[in-house]
Amino acid sequence: MMAKLSTEDLLEQFEGMTLIELSEFVKAFEEKFDVTAAAPVAAVAVGGPVAAEAVEEQDEFDVILDGAGDKKIQVIKEVRALTSLGLKEAKDLVDTAGAKVLEKVAKDVAEKAKAQLEGAGAKVTVK
Repeated sequence: MMAKLSTEDLLEQFEGMTLIELSEFVKAFEEKFDVTAAAPVAAVAVGGPVAAEAVEEQDEFDVILDGAGDKKIQVIKEVRALTSLGLKEAKDLVDTAGAKVLEKVAKDVAEKAKAQLEGAGAKVTVK
């Protein structure tokens, strides 16, 4: 039988988790106990060290191609300019809805890539 953890023990465990790990825990908790913990988690995220971590956490962004639009050739050219992909790989990426063009890049790089792709007629999301 496992020893029961005190509230302080649990808080120490959560303190050591990244925001992503904490989010995954909350999902698992919600599924296991069939509850929604959105409001309490939001309250926790607003105050204390978790909020500071959230600001630091989002320093890497993914540039996701949602759709090529009408000018597919232009979009393929921009994808090739942004990546080291060859023509066939870039075309395959453009043909795949929701494909990541760039992963874990700085915000300015992501914004620039989004502007370039949108300039070519693509629909782009930065996450």
